[in-house]
Amino acid sequence: MSEHILVRRDGPIATVVLNRPDKLNAMTKPMWRRLGEVIAALSDEDDLRCLVLRGAGGRAFCPGNDISEFTTERSNPEQAKAYGEILHRTLGALKDCRHPTVALIEGICVGGGLEIAALCDIRVCGRSSRFGVPINRLGLVMAYPEIAGLRDLVGAATTLEILLEGRVFGADEAREKGLVTRVVADDRVEAEAYETAGRIAAGAPLVARWHKKFLRRLERPGPLTEEERDEGYACYGTEDFQIGYRSFLLKRTPEFEGR
Repeated sequence: MSEHILVRRDGPIATVVLNRPDKLNAMTKPMWRRLGEVIAALSDEDDLRCLVLRGAGGRAFCPGNDISEFTTERSNPEQAKAYGEILHRTLGALKDCRHPTVALIEGICVGGGLEIAALCDIRVCGRSSRFGVPINRLGLVMAYPEIAGLRDLVGAATTLEILLEGRVFGADEAREKGLVTRVVADDRVEAEAYETAGRIAAGAPLVARWHKKFLRRLERPGPLTEEERDEGYACYGTEDFQIGYRSFLLKRTPEFEGR
């Protein structure tokens, strides 16, 4: 099933492709497992600066889980729990990824696909993209680890609206709700997503990782420790800081080393 999750590298930018275009990239249990493994491995790579997630084929990012698996893999609470443990580990790996993540959204992005996109740092979609979580029509709930990502992105009230109505809606409404970062013409989605990734990759990678870490920490209750506060000044001891400010003074483009 590894052929259904592809990884491509272009210098410091990696692309992870959900590769079932004949099924609009619907997720299966092996795909969820493999996606988590891939995200975790890429997170550990120090030379990576940005990760782009996309669906294959151009018609869909992902419509969620493959419905055919309900009879074989999720037909009762015990099976569903085992399936959910794999899915939730993958969502956790995506949330905890050290590197900035960009969702390149073409076409349909609903259900589990929206859960994946919601955990990316930046989401770029086309004007014809469609969003929603119509699982109320299947008699299903979105479990705690899944609903958390959506709530953290758009808030409890909007999350509840999406779940209670089960509507599938367009890109403009998704932008108004805060589900996507940027809406562009359909033929510009790929270019815009990779231009975004390029701008991220051109910045100091340690800074990007620190910013992600700091924001995650601020989501947790409790005061910051002295050690945590001091980490806000650690950048001044990096080679990248020396490269950055000297390049600024010399009016030249910095070439960061990630050290």
